This record gives sequence, C-alpha cells and structure tokens, in this order.
Amino acid sequence: MSCGCVSLISDFFSLIANFILSTITTLGYGGVFVMMVLESMVFPSPSEVVMPFAGYIASQGRFNLIIVIVISTFGSLVGSLISYYIGKHWGTNLVARYGKYVLVSVDDLQKTEQWFAKRGEFTIFFARLVPVVRHLISLVAGVAEMDVKKFCVFTIAGAAIWNSLMAYLGFYLGENWHLITQYTDEISFVIVVLIVIGVVWYVARHLIKRQRLRQKNQSS
Repeated sequence: MSCGCVSLISDFFSLIANFILSTITTLGYGGVFVMMVLESMVFPSPSEVVMPFAGYIASQGRFNLIIVIVISTFGSLVGSLISYYIGKHWGTNLVARYGKYVLVSVDDLQKTEQWFAKRGEFTIFFARLVPVVRHLISLVAGVAEMDVKKFCVFTIAGAAIWNSLMAYLGFYLGENWHLITQYTDEISFVIVVLIVIGVVWYVARHLIKRQRLRQKNQSS
C-alpha cells in the first residue's frame, strides 16, 4: 500500500517534470516565464526543475543565461503578485468565516499583520530562498496586507538570487542538470516535515488553550 502511494507520487512528479520540460522546449523563454508564474502561485511547477533545465539549454547556446534570469524573475514577481492579491482580497473574509474550522482566528490574523509590519521585508526575502515556503508566502503577505511596494522589491531580490543560482548550476552541470533535484528534493522533504510538525504544534496549542478556557468558564 505504502509502496503504491510512493509510486503514484513519483509518477505524478515525473509527469509534472515532463510537462515543464516540454513547455520550455516548445515555448522557449515564454515557457520559462509561464512556469515561474505558476511556481509562485502554489502550482506544482518547482523552480528546482525549471531553472536548472533553462540553464542547461543556455549552456547549449539556445538561451541567453541573463535573459533566462530576468524573465524568470519577472515571472516570479507576476505569480507572487497574483497570490498576494488573492490573499489580500479574499483571505481576511475566509479567515473570518471559516477560520474557526481550522483553528485560525481573527486574532491570529492580527498577529500575522503585526509580524509583517515589523519583519515583512526579511520574511519575504528569506522565504524566496526556501523550497516549499516560497509557494505560500505571497498569500500570507497578502492576507497580512503587507505594503505592496516593499513586497515587490524583496520578492524580486529573493527571486533573482534563487533563480540565478538554479540557472547557473544548470548551466555549469550541463547534461547533468537533473542532479540538482536530488538534493533539493531532500531539502524540500525536511521542510515539509518541519511544517507538519509546526502545524501539529499549532493545533495542539490551540486545543489546549480552548480546553483551558472551557474549564475556566465551567468553574466560574
């Protein structure tokens, strides 16, 4: 059963990777742009595949490495802005209406807003360099209504560094560009585990808090 699930997941990601390679091969720079827009919108279009492959194509003389970096960074910004405005326009209402079902309150939202007001620049910049997290951070920034100009500046800065690194590695490794995913997949797995642990801690903390409040009300 577990082996079957692993096989299905592996086939799923192989299908995604093949779609990415086919899109870039067919559409050229436009394919890089589209894939990076999707990557910043929580779609399963990992830049760990997109950028090294584009870097490899540049090493073959079919792409210009600088243009790849510029176009991919612009794609990251466009996708991030779409996610940002989705979070900004619908996030608060969703939290207010359905947040209680996932143990997220308006008070939690206010704390998030305060966090981004104080540390938003660092959070956005750092998150762009972290697998998995960068897919989600723009939505959170939108919900927190972070200043959009600052959001754009630090999104571009973080995305440019990450995209340049991935593209250069693909350029340097050439036909072995796919080796990068072996390392980034391991990092992504660790980050997912840490996120799951964080979610479990968050849920447990809220359940305990709710239980204590209930006991307090009953005693009074």
